[in-house]
Amino acid sequence: MPFGRRIKIEDFEGAALPHLKDLYRTAARLTADRTEGEDLVQEVYLQAWKSFHRFEIGTNCRAWLFKIMFNKFKHYRRKRFKLIGDSEKTLESLTYEPPVPEHLSDEDILMALGKIPEQYRETILLADVEEFSYKEAAFILKVPVGTVMSRLSRGRRLLRVALAETAESYGIKNVQKGADQG
Repeated sequence: MPFGRRIKIEDFEGAALPHLKDLYRTAARLTADRTEGEDLVQEVYLQAWKSFHRFEIGTNCRAWLFKIMFNKFKHYRRKRFKLIGDSEKTLESLTYEPPVPEHLSDEDILMALGKIPEQYRETILLADVEEFSYKEAAFILKVPVGTVMSRLSRGRRLLRVALAETAESYGIKNVQKGADQG
């Protein structure tokens, strides 16, 4: 695209706004907080608007927006760790023990996902939840396709183990068979 092209708000809205729900859903999972997820998505759209003159209309806007989001999230995380420091560890020790359920809930699954290392969690969110191709996930995360495949395999294995442990802690039987399959 020529540098001097006029940006039309209709072009931006048509290309970017259809992906708002997908971005928010992933941002809320990344930040583990809906309000912070909303803030992250706002930052993504602000950056996308500022950079829209470089976006080629007709290309994959969804992948472009997710790439912006993951860059913003990494910046957000660095900033957050500087502010929070060790006080978060103290808060984590004060957790409420819920009654034992008969099955795993969506919240249990999201908590298990939150326990696995970030590089695997990001890859699972992109490939399994948002259904990006390996190539698109590699573009968003700025890693080779083989790295995406490796992280996805390891991340799925870690998630199965975390879910099996969660299920066992609730007394749900036969979880190891399901964790060993697939």
